[in-house]
Amino acid sequence: MRFSPIGAAVRACPPLSSGQNRGRGLNPGRISNREDTVNPSHPVQPGRWSASSTSIDGIHVVTLRGELDYTARERAEKVLTLPVGDAPLRTVADLSGVTFMNSTGINALVSAHQAAAATDGWVRVAGAQAPVLRVMELVGLDTVIACYLTVDQALER
Repeated sequence: MRFSPIGAAVRACPPLSSGQNRGRGLNPGRISNREDTVNPSHPVQPGRWSASSTSIDGIHVVTLRGELDYTARERAEKVLTLPVGDAPLRTVADLSGVTFMNSTGINALVSAHQAAAATDGWVRVAGAQAPVLRVMELVGLDTVIACYLTVDQALER
């Protein structure tokens, strides 16, 4: 357990085993305004990524898959950092399908965190796999943005 600079207790996300819930199978009755661009039956090809956005009980859930690098910069920032007037105050970034993340992904998460904090909101990360979590730990982002094993856990807190 660590404490972020703003005083909130956060816990780093341990890697998920292959049998654990990866934030899928949410209660369909709670989902609204679904805009899927991800086809879960087809894996994302190397060098590509995709995003989908869902609203669950007023919380903006963004699911990212693939490699989050400079080729995804504009779209990642757009999907994670909405205009303040239209943005939900609370965002869960589901990174369970992200296989690689560099400074582009870090910057997108930091921008989303700053935009949410400016409106007394928050950003939470769900399902970050070991390589992605390692990048977050190296730059200390896991001490600022709370991490959870699943989307369901991030939504409950």
